[in-house]
Amino acid sequence: MAVGNPDGRPAEPTKSAGPAALAALADERVDHRFKALPPDAGGLTVGELAAERRNLFTGGFTTPVLALSAESVEHNLALLETYAERHGLAFAPHGKTSMSPQLFERQLEYGAWGITAAVPHQARVYRAYGIQRIFLANEVVDAAALRWLAAELDADPGFRFVCYVDSVRGVELMDEALRAASATRPLDVVVELGAGEGARTGVRTAAGCAAVADAVAATDTLRLVGVAGYEGEVPQADGDKVRAWLRRLVSVAADFDTAGRFAGSPEIVISAGGSAWFDAVAEVFAEIPALSLPVLKLLRSGAYVSHDDGHYRHLTPFNRVPDEGALQPAFRLWAQVVSRPSPEQAFVNAGKRDAAYDLDLPEAQAVRDARTGEVRPATGITVTGLSDQHGWVRTDPEADLEVGDWLGLGLSHPCTSFDKWQLIPLVEADGTVTDYLRTFF
Repeated sequence: MAVGNPDGRPAEPTKSAGPAALAALADERVDHRFKALPPDAGGLTVGELAAERRNLFTGGFTTPVLALSAESVEHNLALLETYAERHGLAFAPHGKTSMSPQLFERQLEYGAWGITAAVPHQARVYRAYGIQRIFLANEVVDAAALRWLAAELDADPGFRFVCYVDSVRGVELMDEALRAASATRPLDVVVELGAGEGARTGVRTAAGCAAVADAVAATDTLRLVGVAGYEGEVPQADGDKVRAWLRRLVSVAADFDTAGRFAGSPEIVISAGGSAWFDAVAEVFAEIPALSLPVLKLLRSGAYVSHDDGHYRHLTPFNRVPDEGALQPAFRLWAQVVSRPSPEQAFVNAGKRDAAYDLDLPEAQAVRDARTGEVRPATGITVTGLSDQHGWVRTDPEADLEVGDWLGLGLSHPCTSFDKWQLIPLVEADGTVTDYLRTFF
């Protein structure tokens, strides 16, 4: 997939195979590139290995091995679909969480409007697997990426792409690159409202938003279709502060509409919503007044697919509104005890290369006995640190743990779990591996 030519000529569009590319993932050969897969499966295709329905514990997998619960993934997909329907929201889950085309397909099957990206590379992966609607929740001022986008839009009338703008200079750079690419379709943009002083990207004031919108209107290469932002960046966020910011976002959209700034757009896009505050998004978006055009209320949570056993377990909106349901953690990393140097200490063979550690350490949840195969709770066992390839484990007197046992770890922050594994077993409750999820980071 070309992203632009050094001499400035437009890039060749991606040859998006869509379903064929997705099906071709099953034809990839199993080999040394993929961690933890059975050594005796080398040479099989992924599809052939999946058809064998091996058991995660007895089927030749090596440790450490990351497993994703098939039942929990299915539950979480269905829960967010019904949540979005109940609250009148469109849904573009953030694909950066998993970068797995198979999960993108499942999310679309469960009613997603499209898939959200953070950077152009992710959009290229999406297009290679046939994604027709992409919301890029970031500014794009890279000329090579914009040439590629222009080629994609010109080659496929059915492709919908929306991204942020938050500065007049950014608008100028986009316009310059798109004109140089001889783009024939305007690129849809939303003005990003910043979450406050000291927050991340985004325009800080209503006047600044208007100035950016004026700059967009002065071009032929861009089309203003809405406003957006990320409420998770509100400083010292709590429910009241997040709802106040969301009402500012809605107010900017309403003011733009009154001023006729969305002329030429088929709808008004108003978008927010990560995985921590989508209950507040649903509440405030339900208050959006009637505007001159249909409103696409676009939610962008991504971490919900796998959920986690740390960061999002505590922040999920379903904790605040339990009647809405509950997400289920889907990850478990199985590591093996390789050293027991003292009664108070053990080491497992999983470390920073295998487990998310940017927010919380893994949580010891289960022990699979090496002698009997019995699985029991990880009583008295705590992960206290991670080296590159070792996990440091503290054991209390009641802990039952020996060298050779497998220790099942719950993980925090799915955004930095998927990126450590390129092929992840999808596992049923009895340990049967039914499929393998490919990731592209």
